[in-house]
Amino acid sequence: MEPLEKITVEVIVAAPIEKVWEYWTSPAHLTKWVFASGDWHAPYAENELMIDGRFKTRMEAKDGSAGFDFEGVYTNIEHHRLIEYKLGDEREVEIEFLDNGTQVHIIETFDAETVNPIAMQKNGWQAILDNFKKYVERSL
Repeated sequence: MEPLEKITVEVIVAAPIEKVWEYWTSPAHLTKWVFASGDWHAPYAENELMIDGRFKTRMEAKDGSAGFDFEGVYTNIEHHRLIEYKLGDEREVEIEFLDNGTQVHIIETFDAETVNPIAMQKNGWQAILDNFKKYVERSL
C-alpha cells in the first residue's frame, strides 16, 4: 500500500496560547467551532487529552440529513506546542501551535483519505480552522 498524501492547512489566531489551547481542547468549546459551515454543528464532544487518550466529536447537518463521529487516539502531546493523533481509519494528524506571544500560528497536517478529492478535503479542514479563529477572536 502506498503512503497517503499529506495535506496541510494553517491559520494565525490573534490570542494568547493559553486561550488557543483551552478552546482547541475543551469539549465545551469544541462544540462551538468544530464544523466547516453554518448548516452543520457539533452537538457532542468528549476529549481525554493524554497519550493513548481518546476523543470523539459528533458532527451533524442541522437538518438531520447527515452526521458522523470524528474520533481517534492521541499519540503525542506537548503542552501548548503539539498534538498528534491517529484517526479510527489509521490516518495520522499533526497540529503544531507556534506561539509568538500575541498570536498563535496553527499548522495542521493530515493524511488524506481516499474517497473525496484532495481539494475538497483541504477546503473542509481549512474552513474548520477558519471557524476556530473566528470563535476564539470573537471571545476576546
